[in-house]
Amino acid sequence: MQFHIADTFTDALARLPAQEQKAAKTSAFDLQLNPAAPGLNLHRIEASKDQNFWSLRVSRELRIIVHRTGDSMLLAYVDRHDEAYAWARRRRIEAHPRTGAIQIVEVRERVEEIAPVTPSQSTRVLTGPRCFESLSRDELLCVGVPEDWIGDVLAADEDGFLALADHLPPEAAEALLEYISTGVLPKPAETVDAAYAHPDTRRRIRSIENALELQTALDFPWDKWTVYLHPSQRETIERSFSGPARVAGAAGTGKTVVALHRAARLANQSAEACVLLTTFSRPLALKLERKLALIVDPESPAAHRLTVAPFHGVAADLFEQVTGRRPPIASIDLVGGLLAQAAKATGATDFPLRFLVSEWSNVVDAWQIESEEAYGRAPRLGQKNRVGLRQRAWLWAVFDATREALAQRGMATSASILRDLAEHYGRLPDKPFTNIVIDEAQDLGPPALRFLAAIAPARPDSLFFTGDLGQRIFQQPFSWRDLGIDVRGRSLVLKVNYRTSHQIREAADRLLPKMLQDVDGLEEDRASTVSAFNGPQPLINRFRNTTEEIAGVGAWIRAARTSGLEPEEIGVFVRSHEQLDRALAAVKVAGETACELSDGEEEARAQIAVGTMHFAKGLEFKAVAVMACDEDVLPLKARLDAATDEVERAEVNATERQLFYVACTRARDRLLVTGAAPASAFLKDIGQQPSL
Repeated sequence: MQFHIADTFTDALARLPAQEQKAAKTSAFDLQLNPAAPGLNLHRIEASKDQNFWSLRVSRELRIIVHRTGDSMLLAYVDRHDEAYAWARRRRIEAHPRTGAIQIVEVRERVEEIAPVTPSQSTRVLTGPRCFESLSRDELLCVGVPEDWIGDVLAADEDGFLALADHLPPEAAEALLEYISTGVLPKPAETVDAAYAHPDTRRRIRSIENALELQTALDFPWDKWTVYLHPSQRETIERSFSGPARVAGAAGTGKTVVALHRAARLANQSAEACVLLTTFSRPLALKLERKLALIVDPESPAAHRLTVAPFHGVAADLFEQVTGRRPPIASIDLVGGLLAQAAKATGATDFPLRFLVSEWSNVVDAWQIESEEAYGRAPRLGQKNRVGLRQRAWLWAVFDATREALAQRGMATSASILRDLAEHYGRLPDKPFTNIVIDEAQDLGPPALRFLAAIAPARPDSLFFTGDLGQRIFQQPFSWRDLGIDVRGRSLVLKVNYRTSHQIREAADRLLPKMLQDVDGLEEDRASTVSAFNGPQPLINRFRNTTEEIAGVGAWIRAARTSGLEPEEIGVFVRSHEQLDRALAAVKVAGETACELSDGEEEARAQIAVGTMHFAKGLEFKAVAVMACDEDVLPLKARLDAATDEVERAEVNATERQLFYVACTRARDRLLVTGAAPASAFLKDIGQQPSL
């Protein structure tokens, strides 16, 4: 007998307490070993329209729902007795009449008994046009829409469809979402003879050959929204580009998934491939490495053609290969100290140290400026030059003295190391890598971009970037084209959000403009992004003081845990280190243990992740609390005070919004945003009610 396990079962299993999970797994193993064993207590669910549903008794309260046919057995769901039976009564499992894929379909009449799902019953006023009225029933069948749901699809406008999509099989909902965002109905997957081998079946149902495979499936449920390649992304993965290419998109649209699968595909293409998958920090690179292991067998030849590392780590290794020693990189603290000494020695004490560090990092060091004349010509944010001739002379004296002090100590900066390596490999015909895939590319600076271009060959598909202008939090904008990286005509924008609920995405999107444009004029239209699923509305709470806020966030965490979330599925973020104590206190009030995020490689295991918004980058949680959003904290008053003109002040405000956006969009299902009086004005923006 064939044995299968559905993602609805693993998802439900993950929501159970640990002891009940263990009991359910034991019963699943017993069923696989001997489906006919008399002690299994299998009973047909007579009240279900699908007469192939059976109930397997796990304990007095717990039941596994099994779909049993003549030659196969499918683990479909697990829950308490009443909830498990209710799930089975509202569903049927069948091969779609057109595509042949096995689908877990909600029985429309059963759903109607609980809550009408027709567009006219949507919770919002429906004034938009019907989205799919130009499509035929046959076209809808071809993408997997069940026959009894076609009428609802044809009658739906965009708002109504968001509610309707929750009741459709994933391939049908995603095809229709792609149609909404692009106007093109994607080509359906090719049919195959065996229903359980169909691509749309395999995305939700796994065939189990032995006990070891079952244990793997039960111990490591599929993390569908971190590594699964969705149909709308596949063309981007497989496409060949004549030059550097960039994939953009709002948070949650799968840019990192695209980067992972693109790197895997390039490594599989040729035995001569040497592929680098890189990003700007070590923690993010470690997360990429873990996710890549889920789609590429670590023992396969392709895995040995892949290198996953932060680009600074790659630079350090290449520097050692070229020179025989590790790069002598000066720390930020050392550079700051030298700048302060130079300012005092040259009499330039009117300039705040924060400004000197920013000017050094974003202008002098970033562009490797070596003269006062070049400093005057340096690319700057906006059109306004905030440094006059007299100021320039004072400042250059400070920066030149700092450069000399570093040289005397035999020290270099990361930017100068990247420059030297770019010049070295730029002269060589042979490059260290055949292909480079860069994730979170919006935070690359000029030295890193030059370096990555220099270590890749000048040929098709050698450079592939993914990023989101709305998540730029570390790097001031600059022209890629001026550095020789021209992605015009090879820039794509992902439109379907698979990670973040419609409600959270809609709220977070209010923080940013609907259209973002880079320095080279390439635009990212965020207005047409749609989410693949619904969830509860975000909670925006303003408290009278920090004590009440800590208690409120602690109560929210307790409620999340009571609902079945594990500690590691919850994150709490604040703007800066100065607010970390409030987050740690809230976790303590909830009776939980916190794992404080840092540059290290630790992951929260049975602990709630706590960290600054900068460490939220690249993370994903089912529930997120963003707290301590006070008036002088977000945007950070110190950054605004250090701005020397309106152009820089506007840039600071924009990056603070983007940092807040990053933190909020780490949440999949639940989002809480809090602040103590007087709260940040950003809370008003994110908390606006959607227009009718």
